[in-house]
Amino acid sequence: MPTLDDVRAIALSLPETVEKVDGHRGGPGWRVSDALFVWQRSPSKADLSALAALGRTWPDGPVVGVRTEGLEAKEALLGSFPDAFFTIPHFDGYPAVLVHLDRIEPDLLREVITDAWIVKAPKRLSKAWLAENE
Repeated sequence: MPTLDDVRAIALSLPETVEKVDGHRGGPGWRVSDALFVWQRSPSKADLSALAALGRTWPDGPVVGVRTEGLEAKEALLGSFPDAFFTIPHFDGYPAVLVHLDRIEPDLLREVITDAWIVKAPKRLSKAWLAENE
């Protein structure tokens, strides 16, 4: 089972990534060119209320948010890996998924974090990284 330390290691292995603590919820997030691509996510009171209205609850265990290439990519992850990924009303219309760290395979976690970095990194940087790593 991957941990937040694994998320940190994957994110920081990607070029020009920096870790910053989010002032809103106090959890770490990882950015490239000041663009957030993966972050620790805990529920807000509004999240819990919205989930309760839907008859759902926030899952046990650690959760991170990960940017996706778009809404189609988001829906593909949610449909293909429903045990590993989920979403909440707060993320409706937003290209990101939430990840159950205790339910995702390490290789898939590495893939979605890397894909998120590619989406948010400057094109010159992502092209250079892809040329070296594919």
